[in-house]
Amino acid sequence: MARERDGLLSEKHYDADAVIVPSDSGSDTEVELEGAGHVKEGDRDILKETEEHERLLQKPSRLETARAVFGLHEGRQDGASTAAKVRRHKRKKSRRSGTESSDKMFEMESGFKDTSSQSSTDTEFEGTKWDRHAPRKSHRGRLTMIYLAIVGLFVALLFGAYKASTKKHPLAPTAHRLTRYSNGTHIFRPTTILVSLDGFRADFLNRNITPALHAFIASGVSPKYMLPSFPSVTFPNHFTLVTGLYPESHGVVSNQFWDPVLQEEFWYTNIKVSMQPKWWNAEPLWVTAEHQGVRSAIHMWPGSEAHIPDVEPTYVDKYNGSEALSRKVERVLQWLDLPGDDDEAAAAHEDLRPQFIAAYVPNVDADGHLYGPNSTEIRATIADVDSMLTLLVEGLLARNLTEIVNLVIVSDHGMATTSTNRLIQLDDLMDMSLVDHIDGWPLRGLRLKNPARDLPILYEQLSKEAAKAGNFEVYTLETMPERYHFTQNARIAPLWIIPKTGWAVVEKSDFDVAEALSTGKEYAPKGLHGYDHEHPLMRAIFVARGPAFPHAPNSRVPVFQNIEVYNIMCDSLGVVPQANNGTLRLPLQTEGLHSEGDTPGSEVIADPVDEEKHQEEDSPDGDPNFPVDPPTEPENGDEASVDVPTEPEVDETPEDETPEDETPEDETPEDETPEDETPGNGTTPNEDEGAKKGSWWNFLHEELEKAKEWAKEFIESIKGNKKGEGDPPV
Repeated sequence: MARERDGLLSEKHYDADAVIVPSDSGSDTEVELEGAGHVKEGDRDILKETEEHERLLQKPSRLETARAVFGLHEGRQDGASTAAKVRRHKRKKSRRSGTESSDKMFEMESGFKDTSSQSSTDTEFEGTKWDRHAPRKSHRGRLTMIYLAIVGLFVALLFGAYKASTKKHPLAPTAHRLTRYSNGTHIFRPTTILVSLDGFRADFLNRNITPALHAFIASGVSPKYMLPSFPSVTFPNHFTLVTGLYPESHGVVSNQFWDPVLQEEFWYTNIKVSMQPKWWNAEPLWVTAEHQGVRSAIHMWPGSEAHIPDVEPTYVDKYNGSEALSRKVERVLQWLDLPGDDDEAAAAHEDLRPQFIAAYVPNVDADGHLYGPNSTEIRATIADVDSMLTLLVEGLLARNLTEIVNLVIVSDHGMATTSTNRLIQLDDLMDMSLVDHIDGWPLRGLRLKNPARDLPILYEQLSKEAAKAGNFEVYTLETMPERYHFTQNARIAPLWIIPKTGWAVVEKSDFDVAEALSTGKEYAPKGLHGYDHEHPLMRAIFVARGPAFPHAPNSRVPVFQNIEVYNIMCDSLGVVPQANNGTLRLPLQTEGLHSEGDTPGSEVIADPVDEEKHQEEDSPDGDPNFPVDPPTEPENGDEASVDVPTEPEVDETPEDETPEDETPEDETPEDETPEDETPGNGTTPNEDEGAKKGSWWNFLHEELEKAKEWAKEFIESIKGNKKGEGDPPV
């Protein structure tokens, strides 16, 4: 490089117009003037080239920049151009500093040869060249750093959101959940107790043995009855209550079913299998609540032990069918006695009060199966459960929580009486060797070994038998009634035999019908459910009272299905519900007050009867609300309701002789009943609206006190007849 630079600085490489100044000091001025003329003429070309270079350097492309860099030493013309640019740069620098001496001007314009000067000039030019590119690199670096910072911030936000969503008990963000209630000693956030009475049929309220429930209805809000979901059995309906989904949507389609994907069978009594999370395909209320900072306490609710992802309830009690009812009340009240988040003792206390409490009571269902829904024993069980509710309400009263805690009482389905004379022997209807799996009970879902070949033939064959017998119906997934919502799941068998209410489908390996009829053997269980969910004998109950239900006492709401309970519970807690099949939201829209003949359970429903020809219409497809005769009391008193003198008499005109448009004399048509009539006192809503809410709880308290001794004596008088406690729910 040094040699090359020397060559450029030699005389032969200077511009032809440049003047070589001789070392004659006497003629400096003359030579300077003479040379100036030549410089001005030569500078025109140099300036043009310089301007051209400057124009090209304004927005150079990568190729042009590379050529400029590598073309610095390509020839004489480029060297002269570069020298001219350097001289111009020095002139500008000299003007800025105010020291434009004639000596330097002479040096630059005359091309004074100085190797060291040229070397420094070349270095300055290279520095200028790299300085011009430096800002571009710095700009790219800054953009890279900004980009990385944004990505890092985004990742941090995602991680923070994940941690916040999985945190068990963050501060409640919504205004409703921030509502506070004080009972005088403690602060309560919105709190709801949900109690399920398994197998409590709606018309069990009509037996004059439930004073607590009647007082609760008179002080709260309720429909005439609540419809379960199909099939009307325990596990599907309890999961529907806490998810708001039909069984076809949440996956627990029966108490027993085959999953063709898992190639496994779900059986509700096999806890090791049924409590695996793979069976429960929806998010229950306790998971929804825990995700949103609302603690939950679950007492024996079906499915609560399944470890459903991804949050466990704060408190869980395992199923114990023999647990005393009084112990259930104690457990609920213990949870209410824990310090809450807003109490001073909360920081030092490990266990804090839950806001959602769900309790499961299996007693009525268990004894209904064992003794039948019209037995003397079931009456004692119903009264026993009613006394349990008395203890619960008394506990709320003692803690001054009747206007602070929401109390909701529900059931999952009803119950129908069975008989050996109402059995369908499946082996007599079809070739059992064609069947691979049988689901459900008392209805039957059939999975065939060769469905492509056998399903159409078997469906036609069974349909003919159904038309002939009249005691069962046959459906495929294509012909299933839409109101059942029972097709959209692989766990639902492709062929179903659904018996009429009170009938049961049995296999000969389990129960030989012909042999039983000849020997007098009785069929067990004596009570069954799982039938058409709209049949009157399958009706359930719903009663609610508390600050989330600011309705007039004894308010009536339209009949609804149990898919609506989930949204109602979420709203009472201030929890945002997951997507579900329900549509009702709080506050409930009432349609007046219950009249004397329109209270829950007031309708008398007849159980199936044993006759040679089945005359009772069990399907509600026509009119599910038709009045029917009450069953007459048999001599042994085991298969019918015991008549109570205080109950209104019902017209005993046979059902088949009663015109459809005629109403019995003792029943007031619903559309003619004044909505403002309150049972027993003749008051109007306007009069009731002025009463304090506490007066209704005082009324409830008085009624419960009156019922205590009677219920205790009644239960003790019958309790000796009961046995087999602790059976699993069905």
